[in-house]
Amino acid sequence: MQTISDPRSFPIAPAPADVAGAHWHEWVESSFAAATGLESAAANARLHQAMVDALASREAGVVRAALDAAPTAVAYRHLLRALHGAWLDPALDRDAAVVAHGFAIPVVIVAAAESAIEVPMVLDDAQPIVALLREHRCLAANENFALANVLAGNEAVGLPALARWLEWRTGADPDRSLLRDVEPAALRVSVAQEGAHLRFLVGAAWAARGASLFVNDSVGAWATPLAQLLIRQLAAPGLQILALPRAPADPLVAAQRGQVAHREIALQLFAASAIRTLRANFGEPTAVVSAHRIESHGATNGELRLSLSSVFGERDAEGFRCPLFPYDRIEDVLAMIVDLLRECRIADIRIMQGVHPDRVATTGAPLLFRADAIGAGDAVSWH
Repeated sequence: MQTISDPRSFPIAPAPADVAGAHWHEWVESSFAAATGLESAAANARLHQAMVDALASREAGVVRAALDAAPTAVAYRHLLRALHGAWLDPALDRDAAVVAHGFAIPVVIVAAAESAIEVPMVLDDAQPIVALLREHRCLAANENFALANVLAGNEAVGLPALARWLEWRTGADPDRSLLRDVEPAALRVSVAQEGAHLRFLVGAAWAARGASLFVNDSVGAWATPLAQLLIRQLAAPGLQILALPRAPADPLVAAQRGQVAHREIALQLFAASAIRTLRANFGEPTAVVSAHRIESHGATNGELRLSLSSVFGERDAEGFRCPLFPYDRIEDVLAMIVDLLRECRIADIRIMQGVHPDRVATTGAPLLFRADAIGAGDAVSWH
């Protein structure tokens, strides 16, 4: 199987790690380089304890800085796994009898409209959703939880909101006032353009420290009625909407699941439309996948791009920009793209060699490769 170059640059942040982060990186490296399993476990135990101590002290900035300064994607994933483990450690809430366990439900919303529309993403009533989740025992039979009456954006979950999630873990909140701080992320739908949008239902469950509330990561029988409740509350004239929820999870896991699901569904929408159009007009298209490095506001990021074109349509090509997240394995993302193309019966798939710029130098347009413009040796076929 062919692979592709990784266009991402590590560390993510230009600033070096602080003293704590440098120690964490040393333990990660020690875990990788250990000659025995016992040595690796000892390094991981030190990293875990340091993560727990940082979270218990509400030092979200230290955690984020260490991740941003991770020297490689492998080190970033290792640190992120350690963070997930520390988040679940009962020692994080040492003296608390009851903890507000924050959680989120990722929802990918597929929407189209007859005219441009902005949906405020405010729910009239979150209680029917709460009742549904209780009925289906979605939080390991815990019934003492509440939801914010909005659909929030990426900034409400995951690492960007880590400090706030830590503040929530203070115990009882009979008025559920902490959920009032969650802001809705309005949904902007363009004219006659079907698109995928990621939003989150944000909640908190009150339970003993260390309680395992999010053990089931599968989408159950609750998903369809939840989608129907959301569609009814978000309905607007001329709006066609489909809601695709994922399982409740702690905020860090929910953020990752949501990002991955959103990317996959957006790719599916693009591929279905583009392949149908190209086949109807020109016959079988050829797919080209390429890696691109993006410089923006002093930061460097990367993405994979999928281009679909036909030699019979010189001006007709379709392109999709597939974001890469710091925790991604590049091989997994490439396989996701290729697997989808195979399911769509695309036989000619070419993988561009090397890392390419973001834009065409002469026009400033995003750089996408047509199969008939690729030189010999610039790409390899996927087998």
